[in-house]
Amino acid sequence: MTSTWGKMLKMTLFGQSHGVALGLVLDGLPAGFHLDTQRLQAFMWRRAPGLEEWTSSRQEQDKPQFICGLKDDTITGTPLAALIYNQDSNSADYQSWQNIARPGHADFTVFARYGMQAELIGGGFFSGRLTAPLCLAGGIAMQILEQQNIYIGAHIQEIGGIIDSSYDPILLTKEQLLIAGSRDFPVNDLPMGEQMKKSIRKAQQEKDSLGGIIEGAALGLPTGVGSPPFGGIENRLSQILFAIPALVGLEFGSGFGAAKQRGSQNNDPFIVEQGQIRTAGNNHGGVLGGISSGMPLIFRVAIKPTPSIAKEQRSVNMTTLQETKITVQGRHDPCIAPRALPCVVAATALALLDMMLEQGKIL
Repeated sequence: MTSTWGKMLKMTLFGQSHGVALGLVLDGLPAGFHLDTQRLQAFMWRRAPGLEEWTSSRQEQDKPQFICGLKDDTITGTPLAALIYNQDSNSADYQSWQNIARPGHADFTVFARYGMQAELIGGGFFSGRLTAPLCLAGGIAMQILEQQNIYIGAHIQEIGGIIDSSYDPILLTKEQLLIAGSRDFPVNDLPMGEQMKKSIRKAQQEKDSLGGIIEGAALGLPTGVGSPPFGGIENRLSQILFAIPALVGLEFGSGFGAAKQRGSQNNDPFIVEQGQIRTAGNNHGGVLGGISSGMPLIFRVAIKPTPSIAKEQRSVNMTTLQETKITVQGRHDPCIAPRALPCVVAATALALLDMMLEQGKIL
């Protein structure tokens, strides 16, 4: 099992969905940075369950308890460790079918890899609950990057076939980048957000779920960040983004749309603007050859529908090898995308900070 990530910035996650606590160890943070802990908590609440109608009704405050590495809200430079205690887990929901593989979940593959000694209740270590310490780490990374005038944001691009207005890939401003994250439902176009919420409610009433697409972006990333071929921006972002359990796809810039274009359409001409080399378009999404071009970093991720649904589904008892049926009970999000969004922002911040530290752009 690989639960540690990063090169200069090393992050270790631990804990279980229904365990006593989740935890984080973050090593390599620059010493002396003063952390706004209230703002950090507000960011974590964007991911926390039970705060909005479209989330799981599980009530978790997700208040981190820092063990070391932080003194008077200032990063000491030694490893930072924190715990997030689980306060509202309900393992009884899982007792009657704990040996039955839930369709769409990792139960079967975890059983095949680790055997029955693996804790599967609530998904165990493989639950989206582990994104709570990921958001804690990413929230810290975001504040450090903002000191360097690098800002990261995201909005829900699509849910249930309803599409939000996209980021302008060339003229995107800081205000436009961050507005969705300040809203209870993170979209650019509020009427589209209301339609998305109606679709989520409808799916929930039908004992089903929805997936979604999230568009993320970063502004202020200097030209020249990235170490190809294996340490390029796409490589490093992909590795940590796919640690978000529900994430199933990723594209940069025009992405798969580029496959339908000619080179003359997809190429971004180079220009000089205010004494700097820029591009007239941004089909490349701010990355060429794995290295930042100075244009806005633009990408999209696909989030699958919540696999825990109240409809009856076919499955197998992993210990008896008997086919059976399962109706997943308990408290689950009818659509993961709204709560996955801050996880995407957090993961992006961690990847960019790690690369910036590696190249000596942050000391």
